[in-house]
Amino acid sequence: MSRLAGSRARLALTALAAASACVHGPPRIEGAVATPANQTTQWTPTKSVSDAAARDVVRPSTVDSIKQYTLAEAIDIALRTSPLTRQSWVQARAAADVYGSSEGRLYPTLVAGVAVNRSLALSSPGRPAGERTQYGPSGSLTYTVLDFGGRTGSIDVARQTAIAADLTHNSTVQNTILLVETAAFTYLSTRAQRDAQKSSLDLATAALDAANERHHVGLATIADVLQARTARSQAELQLQTLEGILQVTKGSLAVSMGLPANTSFDVPAVTLSDSVHFITESVDSLINVAVRNRPELASARAQAEAAHSQIKVARSGYLPSLAFVGTGANNASNISTFAGNTYSLNLGVSVPVFTGFSSHYDVAAANEQFQAAQARTELTRQQIIQQVFTAYYTMRTATDRVRTSRDLLASAIQSEEVARGRYKEGVGSIVDLLVAQSALAAARSQDVDSRWQWRSALAQLAHDVGVLNARGDTSFAPFTPAPDVRPKQ
Repeated sequence: MSRLAGSRARLALTALAAASACVHGPPRIEGAVATPANQTTQWTPTKSVSDAAARDVVRPSTVDSIKQYTLAEAIDIALRTSPLTRQSWVQARAAADVYGSSEGRLYPTLVAGVAVNRSLALSSPGRPAGERTQYGPSGSLTYTVLDFGGRTGSIDVARQTAIAADLTHNSTVQNTILLVETAAFTYLSTRAQRDAQKSSLDLATAALDAANERHHVGLATIADVLQARTARSQAELQLQTLEGILQVTKGSLAVSMGLPANTSFDVPAVTLSDSVHFITESVDSLINVAVRNRPELASARAQAEAAHSQIKVARSGYLPSLAFVGTGANNASNISTFAGNTYSLNLGVSVPVFTGFSSHYDVAAANEQFQAAQARTELTRQQIIQQVFTAYYTMRTATDRVRTSRDLLASAIQSEEVARGRYKEGVGSIVDLLVAQSALAAARSQDVDSRWQWRSALAQLAHDVGVLNARGDTSFAPFTPAPDVRPKQ
């Protein structure tokens, strides 16, 4: 009989397990299946997910006129709308709040409360069992009189951390300014390239018209017309390519400003002030300025100071602490003998005798963290020196390229004019004219590219030295500027 009962029990358990396997499945989310049906299908988002996505849909601009932003206005918009600057600012505020909280350890802690206590006392010889109720307000004051550096060390850690967060925000602001300037210069450079290509297309069209005219009067073969038509098509194709690139760079500029890429706006041609002269100071002088100005290095120094203060905190674990605790209460009770005012005062010294070697390892870890912070500071310093060195010679090269490209453009213009005149007079070939026009188009492109590369190099150098400001200026004061080498507009 017992065997039959055991078999039935096993059969029931097996059936229950099978039933559980049949009904098992992932949980449901808002009534929908929580996972895709299989590895080849996509999950259907729930209504809440779809609604959240709908709220983020970018709607087209309804503004008829295109907003014009100066470079300074574009930078201001970026600083106000960038998630990076908002994040670094909030983190700096949070670090300052932590510092304020840490200073609270300098003051006593006062706690007030109200308590109700009901107890049942067991009987004892000469006293029967009875219930007692006590209630009333109470207060306690706790103050650490002396802890040999642990408290002040923790406050200094919080203070240096707040300083580092502020300097990190400064770095984020400068990086955002550089990002906007670089995007703006890329957009303006592409727009200038587009405009230059329009001029090249006009020249190619004029060459085609001249070839058609000469072919019409029998002074040129159809080969001249075909070659001129090919050159014009190539110029038109290049113009179409630049039109597309222009829209992409404009979208990149909008994103760098914290705006949707399809925002309708434009940036007028940038006219730089006389504060953008190239400087005559040596690269060593600029490196020294960068070491003093760059917030990244100052932030690394503050973090190293915080790590140094943490050593003081860790060492206080070896040392005694002196604390004062005072409590007072006014008790009411259903038994009169237990009612009345009470207080206690305690001034005690706490001496750590053995902490399982925790204090030893805490001090060792704090020392290692300090050495690591010093290494990060030195690494940041070396990186900044390299950045200034690279930006300085990039700037010098860009300056030389502006001068050379200006001369190249002037020569190319004269060469094209001569080739066009010779072709009209019938003493030059269409090949000579097309070669001259191709060289002129390349010279125009190089001239535009060199001028905007010069501006980008100037902004990069100002950023790396630490003098780039929110107005987009790149002032290297108090250095003496060299004669203006900016390209003429």
